Amino acid sequence: MTGLLIKELIIRGDVAKCLIVAPGSLVEQWQDELDQKFNLAFDIMTNDAIQASRTGNWFLEHNLCICRLDKLSRSEELQERLKQIDWDLVVVDEAHKMSASFFSSEVRYTKRFRLGQLLSEHTRQFLLLTATPHNGKEEDFQLFMSLIDGDRFEGRYRDGVHTADCSDLMRRMVKENLVTMEGKPLFPERFAYTVSFPLSPEEAALYAKVTNYVREEFNRADRLDSERRRGMVGFALTILQRRLASSPEAIFQSLRRRRERLEERLREEKLLRRGRVAAKQEIDIQTDIDVEDMEDLEDAPEQEIEQAEEQVVDLATAARTIAELEAEIQILKDLESDAGKLRRSRKDTKWTKLSETLQNNPEMFDASGNRRKLVIFTEQRDTLNYLVDQAHQPLDPLAIDAIALAPKPAGHLP
Repeated sequence: MTGLLIKELIIRGDVAKCLIVAPGSLVEQWQDELDQKFNLAFDIMTNDAIQASRTGNWFLEHNLCICRLDKLSRSEELQERLKQIDWDLVVVDEAHKMSASFFSSEVRYTKRFRLGQLLSEHTRQFLLLTATPHNGKEEDFQLFMSLIDGDRFEGRYRDGVHTADCSDLMRRMVKENLVTMEGKPLFPERFAYTVSFPLSPEEAALYAKVTNYVREEFNRADRLDSERRRGMVGFALTILQRRLASSPEAIFQSLRRRRERLEERLREEKLLRRGRVAAKQEIDIQTDIDVEDMEDLEDAPEQEIEQAEEQVVDLATAARTIAELEAEIQILKDLESDAGKLRRSRKDTKWTKLSETLQNNPEMFDASGNRRKLVIFTEQRDTLNYLVDQAHQPLDPLAIDAIALAPKPAGHLP
């Protein structure tokens, strides 16, 4: 649809300078499809291209440009060069990534939102594409819409005072209503079912202990003076909760790595404070990244995302003294011990229920009685490796060819 729009505007002579901003993983797809389907030759901005620029401003030398969202949002130098161009049309894909949010009475601006403001000010036509523009908070949605019309959506939205009519700025399409040229549904109907199961007593006990640890750490983080550090501790604990819900293997490995990294930091702190009253010396454990950097990593290569997550999960702690750090390490040791026992017991209710569902569910077979090919999604690499091992257990009743699992791939998906 965007290709049709760009092509029509070029034919009319209304667009000469066009910029497409997309997540890093999508820029090649944009380039390929615009070339193949519309014969539009867009150039992707790369580091080599920037360095080889004759004028020092790559944007001046190219009329049809594609850029990576985070490359632009993180570089003030590139943003200064963007300002030198009067764009006829700017298109942003996955534009919800540019959203900002209200926290209490203040706005939390992101680098991406600031980029959106810059682009909006330097183009005649601004097109935002997204399938998820709304987080449920009207004031945040109105803030997002200010990228299109800053005057209309100035200030914080208040129900009963401001109107929320965006019909002249926004075209909303529901995929269930999309049809082919013959009037048939474009997307097949989707059926979703939730398979519920009770946790075993061992799993419930571990879940309760880890949840209590996370709750206590959240409370301690709230007392920290540094807002940046509070955010990082909260982010780390949220990841830990997700891994707890993923599998016994994922939470065990996460607890083990966190305990080892904090022990390493404890040894460093004691060496730095040798000869002093170590337990009373305040410490400041930090990472090289912050919460906004983690959000910017959504579209980075999988390995980079994993490394950043591990750094945050393993090192972000609310401990302010060596004594507090030692106490947290002891808690982690106890939790790791419990998780190890559960892991060794092989009493994983979720895997048991998954195995039963895959074997006994009629939907797992096609009309000819052949087992369907399946894809299992998991966010955690530890869970992925665990599923690979479980599916290949010689005594497991689930046939190995019933489920396709890639052994230890680069990404998160089996």
